[in-house]
Amino acid sequence: MLENIRLSFQGIWSHKMRSFLTMLGIIIGIAAIIAIVSTIQGTNEQIKQNLIGSGDNSVTVQMYQGDYEYEYTYNGIPDGVPVITDEMLEEIKAVEEVKEATLYRARESYNDIYYQNAGLSGGKVYGVDQEYFDICSFIVTDGRLFDENDYKNFRKVAVLDADSADSLFAGENPIGRTIEIKKEPFVVIGMVEKSSKFEPVINSMEDYYMYAQRSSGIVYVPSNQWPALYAYDEPQKLIVTVDKTEDMTAAGKRSADILNNYLAVSDDTMRYKALDLLEQAKEIQELSQSTNMMLIWIAGISLLVGGIGVMNIMLVSVTERTQEIGLKKAIGARKTRILGQFLTEAAVLTSLGGLLGVITGIILAQVISKLTGTVVAISGPAAVGAVAFSMVIGIIFGLLPSYKAANLNPIDALRHE
Repeated sequence: MLENIRLSFQGIWSHKMRSFLTMLGIIIGIAAIIAIVSTIQGTNEQIKQNLIGSGDNSVTVQMYQGDYEYEYTYNGIPDGVPVITDEMLEEIKAVEEVKEATLYRARESYNDIYYQNAGLSGGKVYGVDQEYFDICSFIVTDGRLFDENDYKNFRKVAVLDADSADSLFAGENPIGRTIEIKKEPFVVIGMVEKSSKFEPVINSMEDYYMYAQRSSGIVYVPSNQWPALYAYDEPQKLIVTVDKTEDMTAAGKRSADILNNYLAVSDDTMRYKALDLLEQAKEIQELSQSTNMMLIWIAGISLLVGGIGVMNIMLVSVTERTQEIGLKKAIGARKTRILGQFLTEAAVLTSLGGLLGVITGIILAQVISKLTGTVVAISGPAAVGAVAFSMVIGIIFGLLPSYKAANLNPIDALRHE
């Protein structure tokens, strides 16, 4: 085998230009496939990252009516939906995939939040428990978070994110200032942001509006202050966190199932559901799957053309080396030895083309990324598979020339001019 490989490289080197032109179809095909696969994987990761965000592996479980989130602001508090108790929360925390869980309430705020003459239009108010900020991976940028005394003494205090602070205070330090929420005074004691700063990739106006809406300012208040602002018995939303992103779907579904067991609603469309961002990412990725596969099949055509080129050049090589084959047979070389030699040469030729194609594909993917801003992710398994596939092409398309060489009559071969 090693001798056959040495002879293959020797033959390739002695006909450098011819060998390169023969490999060109393989190089182009493999390069196209590597570039397409890298772009597809990069795009899929971008979709996943844009939806899941900073990667804190959290899932939100909330009440839905049909396919839409139930709006307590407009629809009121439904009958048969109990407040989530400590016992229910402990049951959720016992789920295998769930790492931690926290409860909160949220309302859209339209002209409800003010500091002097500045208002937070379109912002949100969150009523959170003491564990919320830790579980959801927030860090304090100024001031402090809610402590046990704030809850125990029913203090009217608030924590802002950067967007709400900018809207209300226009760059001034908000700590110690008093804001109004539904005409109730709350003292700002801190500012927070996500511990992992998330900046989504925005490639269109639709992306811009989606993330602009998502990044509206939020004002956080202690959960026991919620009755002073809104409804006493309004059901909470739930956030569960997991260790691995792959567990998000299972954790969300099982948590929702537990809460649904406590419902006593007459409307069957009202159910707790998990806001399954991971599943949404998969669905979006699958939408482009058919197009992606079509591109790969088109790139595969050049591999077919390259394989035919290999077959052609190997037939030429057999013709050129007819006397050599006859001489080897005359001194006792068996058919399998001749067959193995030419198959090895074809495999080495296409494998080398595949390797050059992978390198070219990686460079091409990086160029596409620089020119278009598209995220790419180089796939190691795809690169290894591409080289192996090119070797298989060499063996398949080299089989006919190799078979022809192995079956030459030694006397006729020696007489060949």
